[in-house]
Amino acid sequence: MTFTRLIAAISIVALAPATCAAADFRTVGPQPAIFYDGPSHKAPKLYVAPQGMPVEVVLRYREWVKVRDFYGDAAWTEATALVPRRSVVVRFDGVGVYAGDDTATELLMVADRGVVLELVDREIATWVKVRHKDGITGYVKATDLWGI
Repeated sequence: MTFTRLIAAISIVALAPATCAAADFRTVGPQPAIFYDGPSHKAPKLYVAPQGMPVEVVLRYREWVKVRDFYGDAAWTEATALVPRRSVVVRFDGVGVYAGDDTATELLMVADRGVVLELVDREIATWVKVRHKDGITGYVKATDLWGI
């Protein structure tokens, strides 16, 4: 093996954990969560996140987590404010929620950008099973959702 190939192989192995790491999505628990500018109650408060809001955990520091929301904004909150139950956000206007995992099945509802849906089945495929707060359960194309 040449030196160049050896360096390339080492680089691939070194980068593999970073590229293979799955995103860590969580949901704001049963109480609204205060989002701060830093990992402290003394940091400026940015906003209050509603119950059920999905976020991506990007960093952990003691009992605090830095999260990113659907809009790409980052903030800090206490880790205990989040639950592992998963919610997702509709990425576009006019996204169909269907009775099955095919557009040929019955259209149950149309969701617009920003609508929060509960992830019913954690297995992510081309279609994802979701539930609206009104109780409608159906399938949405995974590419139409943020948080998976």
